[in-house]
Amino acid sequence: MANKHQRNPLGAPINRRRSLDFLAAGGLAAAAAGLPGGAYGALRKPDDEVVRIGYIPITDATPLLVAHALGYFEEEGLEAAKPTLIRGWSTLVEGFAAGRFNLVHLLKPIPVWMRYNNGFPVKIMAWCHTNGSGVVTGKHVQAKGFRDLGGKQVAVPFWYSMHNVVLQMALRHAGLRPVIRDQKDLLAPDEVNLLVMPPPDMPPALAARKIDAYIVAEPFNAAGELLAGARMLRFTGDIWKNHPCCVVCMHEDEAERRPEWTQKVVNAVVRAEIYASENKQEVAELLSRDGQRYLPMPEKVVQRAMTHYDPADYAEPEAIRHAHWGNGRIDFSPWPYPSATRLIVNAMNETLVAGDTAFLRQLDPEFAARDLVDYRFVKQAMETYPGWESSPGVDPANPFEREEIISL
Repeated sequence: MANKHQRNPLGAPINRRRSLDFLAAGGLAAAAAGLPGGAYGALRKPDDEVVRIGYIPITDATPLLVAHALGYFEEEGLEAAKPTLIRGWSTLVEGFAAGRFNLVHLLKPIPVWMRYNNGFPVKIMAWCHTNGSGVVTGKHVQAKGFRDLGGKQVAVPFWYSMHNVVLQMALRHAGLRPVIRDQKDLLAPDEVNLLVMPPPDMPPALAARKIDAYIVAEPFNAAGELLAGARMLRFTGDIWKNHPCCVVCMHEDEAERRPEWTQKVVNAVVRAEIYASENKQEVAELLSRDGQRYLPMPEKVVQRAMTHYDPADYAEPEAIRHAHWGNGRIDFSPWPYPSATRLIVNAMNETLVAGDTAFLRQLDPEFAARDLVDYRFVKQAMETYPGWESSPGVDPANPFEREEIISL
């Protein structure tokens, strides 16, 4: 039983075949393949204190982008380079592993895989946001619920993603079987074929009928609705109440070597989350192609992605079934609830992915919740900068604990 509480040592070798196999499935960079875990340090760029942000063009990255746009890093006494837009998760993970970036947002299950399957010293420093994702279907698909996805092709952004976890929960609940096959293979009526696709590629693939549906972060659901004739099947925040999706990640050694610098970085991120929560319309314009161009989408798309959550507009199919939860389409809350980490680790054991998942069977959720997340800096930032208490799902009387609620 003792082994269940142990992770792969940070100095453990990286198996070349495993890394390359997983890269083909949307995984960690081949840059580290075949190198000892300590050699990750050799991949790092020369040490300095410049904040280097890598991000996918989704609203999940909002706190990092707003902190840059509004000068919060500079106000904390930091130098911040212009954020670098990356199109796909594999490339972003590669850049982070190689030291090109020292501040990124990653889908929450990715750090689980990086740390415990590959021995990479990643730490979750805060949540980027809550909610902010959905499942959309093409206009050629008549779907009123998940059961209608039987025999269909559905894209996910990454195997290790909240999207893949929640989608498969919903499919199993509807009596369907997720599979990973060639798109040319015939599917049984109760099978749903899953494939990994970069978020920017999803709306055009849906419009071209190369896929039947996708699950992804905003603004690509809103883009699907406005630009590709897609229909919202279900918002993920209406399935898992105030769920995390992307998290703020840094290298563990930097947090240990430069605690003052790290605190300033996290301060800026928390300030940006508070601002974004209180100014969604303004932030949507700022991030859009019509504003400061952090996201390659027009303002109307980003506005919809940030603010449009009216049950009357999503009655057929019923994409919002729990309006009483009080969620927004996307919300911003920095505290990394341990209960959510435990849920994700447990759920990943039931989630079909490409690649070897044996490490998950040895990973204790309680241990992961303690070891994967560094709570010190975000808690200090939240104490320094109040305002996050009004975020959906936060109980001001008990703000650092919660019960996870899933309703399919």
